[in-house]
Amino acid sequence: MPEGHSVHRIARQFSLHFVGKRITASSPQGRFAAGAAELDGHVMVDAKAVGKQMFLEFDNGLWLRVHLGLYGAWDFAGDFTSDAASNVLDSRGEDSLTSIGAPRVARLRMSEQETAAPDADTFPPEPIGAVRVRLLTDDTVADLRGPTACEVLTPDQVQVAIDKLGPDPLIGSPRVGEERFVAAVRKTSTPIGLLLMDQSVVSGIGNVYRAELLFRARLDPHKPGKDVPDETVRALWKDWTKLLKIGVQTGQMMTMDGLSKKQYAAALASREDRHWVYHRTGEPCRVCGTPIVMELVAGRKLYYCPKDQI
Repeated sequence: MPEGHSVHRIARQFSLHFVGKRITASSPQGRFAAGAAELDGHVMVDAKAVGKQMFLEFDNGLWLRVHLGLYGAWDFAGDFTSDAASNVLDSRGEDSLTSIGAPRVARLRMSEQETAAPDADTFPPEPIGAVRVRLLTDDTVADLRGPTACEVLTPDQVQVAIDKLGPDPLIGSPRVGEERFVAAVRKTSTPIGLLLMDQSVVSGIGNVYRAELLFRARLDPHKPGKDVPDETVRALWKDWTKLLKIGVQTGQMMTMDGLSKKQYAAALASREDRHWVYHRTGEPCRVCGTPIVMELVAGRKLYYCPKDQI
């Protein structure tokens, strides 16, 4: 599932290439035909992400809310510029807008990872697969497939949806967000490892960032929220803010720091060198050498070091 940095990056694509332009909206698949008709012919006036959800505003007062869920993805094609991405490319093709340079007809899939596709021969390209909604301008197109949620909302309904979400470090006042996060964590006996995945407590954290934040804090994932010291909760918020900004900038969930230039380059090039504990079951902890443990918690894999996180 895409984590918060990916959704912010997708919103940035819409801000750069769709906001201010009149949109032709359609539903090639047919399942979103009525919703597309409400948006068709209107100008997109805003694009924003809150955690794992994205909201696109149109000049008729309606919004498109999208939650990609486990299988959703946006496919972009058309004119892109190098302003749309960082200058990082790893061995699996993440952040594949890199070095596009002058505008050209390019194709990009944005979901949990970012992957390039062969450039389109014509514009707009034919829809591929079950496209729920297509948003088209004169020079750029975005196709949405497989989302958990795709719906047209009024402003009041958008506010209701946002009010259900925990704070996002990149939205609103960081100080207010921190206080909301601290209050939500400190009032409950729910383990901190579950709280970080609860989108009503804090927005945008998924399995990767959860595991890495807990290790960076040397925090036992089973520790009840109310027993986590106030200063530790505040440090978690600040660290999430830091990692989220890095993710938005690079397109990658870079969670290791203190690396040499050579190590940093290796980490950017390979996910296996990018994380402290995530997806490293049985491998030695990078700090103490103890084998990393994986256990299922609420149906999701939790990775941690049983020695350093006690």
